[in-house]
Amino acid sequence: MAESPAKALRRILDSPGVHLGPACFDALSAKLVERAGFDYCFTSGFSISAARLCLPDVGLISFGEMMDQGRQIIQAVSIPIIADGDNGYGNAMNVKRTIRDAIRAGYAGIFLEDQVSPKACGHTRGRKVVPRDEAVMRIKAAIDARKESGSDIVIIARTDSRQAISFDESLWRSQAFADVGADVLLIDALASREEMKAFCEIAPSVPKMANLLEGGGKTPILNPTELEDVGFKIAAYPLSLMGVSIRAMQNALTSIKGGQIPSHGSIPTFEEIKEIVGFNSYYEEEKRYATNTHHVSSQNVVKNKSFNVRFFEDPNFHVLFQGTFSSEKK
Repeated sequence: MAESPAKALRRILDSPGVHLGPACFDALSAKLVERAGFDYCFTSGFSISAARLCLPDVGLISFGEMMDQGRQIIQAVSIPIIADGDNGYGNAMNVKRTIRDAIRAGYAGIFLEDQVSPKACGHTRGRKVVPRDEAVMRIKAAIDARKESGSDIVIIARTDSRQAISFDESLWRSQAFADVGADVLLIDALASREEMKAFCEIAPSVPKMANLLEGGGKTPILNPTELEDVGFKIAAYPLSLMGVSIRAMQNALTSIKGGQIPSHGSIPTFEEIKEIVGFNSYYEEEKRYATNTHHVSSQNVVKNKSFNVRFFEDPNFHVLFQGTFSSEKK
């Protein structure tokens, strides 16, 4: 029996070292993560909102749109995928539905935050969090939904209270999340290496996640060795793939506007693109179902033959024709 996505992710969490996870935003970016040799992948609400709607990550993208995007991502790869569950899309009951749908979609894990609705994007201004008891009840509801579903999906409890209230508040909430059964803890927007280390010292048996926002986030970008030394088990890179995609498309458009194609080396060959999206594997699998039937194509032209063609009446289209077509030139 194949290993479940959640079990595969738990195996990663139990293995030595720190494990790096880029964030994807669609099926193609997830496939590239897998081909690059990563063991797992995050989804980024920021990047999905940008790619799917070209809108900011401020709660405008819906639960249904996020789940639909997630299903496409999961179907494209075999590595475990961790969902961006935002704030669970409401109260504890909404959280339970979010967890159940994430399980049905095939997610290996999901992180849930304690922001109010509408939410704000991490590392941006205007973040507000719900009261302590409501934040804890969201995580408890997620744990309950998992148990009721008979699943082992990994619950990552995130607090945004470091930026919204204080560092001490974020430590209190993280410990409370661990106490009700969260599998992994995340404090967003930690502001120093010292804060990162203090965070990793609470609830020592619960793995810690680092959210390393590239290009100007509040959290220091530590290298893998430093992350492991501080005490992190997994690390997310939420904007790398989206950021370089934007820049690459801008450069390509500048070239095209100037009457040129993108420079050699900045664009894969057509053969490489076909390999990435699965043409070659499709052709190999297609051979298993080959028959001796021959179809007329542009390379298989029949000359001087006549064909009797009949169109029978269809009640939806009201077509009736019978006649003979000939390929002979008059």
